[in-house]
Amino acid sequence: MTTPQEELLPATRRALLHRIAVAQTEGRAPSLVAAVVRDGRPVWHGARTSVDGHGPDENVQYRIGSITKTFTAVLVLRLRDEGALDLGDPLEKHMPGTGAGEATIAELLAHSGGLAAESPAPWWERTPGSLRPELADVLGRQPLLHPVGRRHHYSNPGYTVLGALVEKLRGASWEEVLRQEVLEPLGLDRTSRHPRAPHAGGWAVHPWADVMLAEPAEDLGRMAPAGQLWSTTGDLARFAVFLVKGDDRVLSHESVREMRGPAAPMEAADVADGAAYGLGLQIQHRDGRLLVGHSGSLPGFLANLTISVEDDVAAVVLANCTSGPLLAGVGADLVRVVAEAEPRIPEPWQPLSDVDASVLELAGQWYWGTHAFALRLTSDQGVSLEPLSGVGRRSRFRANGDGTWTGLEGYYAGESLRAIRRPDGTVSHLDLGSFVFTRQPYDEGAPVPGGVDQEGWRGIG
Repeated sequence: MTTPQEELLPATRRALLHRIAVAQTEGRAPSLVAAVVRDGRPVWHGARTSVDGHGPDENVQYRIGSITKTFTAVLVLRLRDEGALDLGDPLEKHMPGTGAGEATIAELLAHSGGLAAESPAPWWERTPGSLRPELADVLGRQPLLHPVGRRHHYSNPGYTVLGALVEKLRGASWEEVLRQEVLEPLGLDRTSRHPRAPHAGGWAVHPWADVMLAEPAEDLGRMAPAGQLWSTTGDLARFAVFLVKGDDRVLSHESVREMRGPAAPMEAADVADGAAYGLGLQIQHRDGRLLVGHSGSLPGFLANLTISVEDDVAAVVLANCTSGPLLAGVGADLVRVVAEAEPRIPEPWQPLSDVDASVLELAGQWYWGTHAFALRLTSDQGVSLEPLSGVGRRSRFRANGDGTWTGLEGYYAGESLRAIRRPDGTVSHLDLGSFVFTRQPYDEGAPVPGGVDQEGWRGIG
């Protein structure tokens, strides 16, 4: 893959190189490699290494740990879209007898199924997967540590269960299903269960001395769907594009957008940190922008994929050390550098190709009680409703084709908006989930619940 470096300004490229150089030096990583994607294409690649003349390129494999979970989530969403399961289904419906059957598919995807964070001892990341040949060996005698659905508790066994679910419903191994349904269609030829040359070796760096120890690279066996994969910055850059735009050969734009939405209960610390979890994707509010993606780690390796959908910028960072550089921060910084130094240029404004006069007459100012709102027509034939103050409930609405609209976000998500007309065809008011919006505050000509005081508006005197 040829990286079109010239598409970024020299100052931006230097800032990106400086960021990863600091990360590699201060984090004492044997090597660190990164890539940046903008507008759906790779625009920068950089690497730092402690080995002279051995700078890894975008085709060198590193182990990506829990970024594997995002791939597994894609397989589960594919099954949902085909009708093979519903995200609200309890696991027991498809896999009876696991001891974790009360958890729904959605709760397992969002790490809110109540399962333990790890499998029973010994430490699964540094021991052969053959020690845990059955799902019961991964889940242990008491799979549930928390009430199902009540809290976000990251669970590697949870994604092991999801991988087993994929295998049962597909009648093939997780690895084979992943290859046929995701890797091959997206052209991720350098993503695999086992390392393929060229690949980095995994190292532990002594915390108090500049010396290293080789880490074992175990096959995780049944736990592979939680963290097995090896990949490259080149492949993960393409995967980042997919997670923004979707690909109908794999998963639609609507479904990948669903993955990016919060799906797990947030604890107080999560709220303070601006962190949440979707369906196989981590979500964070950092430096004023919303970031989605996933981090990963296994002994000898660290990995991070960070995406700002609004900026259409993504970053991939991989390192071959057990601990050291905080790659989530590095990834966020790479996104920020590009987004701020070379902000996205918006598409030219275009007028609507067509407009329904009965919808156009609804545009403008409306009042819910004394709260002023503006209704606008959107380019996708829908409408938006937002407070004129800039603070409060707002939403975009999808046209249903019958003169009604359905809310897409926030408080009004799923709620129905419709215009109520008088017998003569003129608009009386808007009805939004039973809320009455009028052209004037408490318009006496509209059926305001509770009625309008006949004495009208008045001062104190």
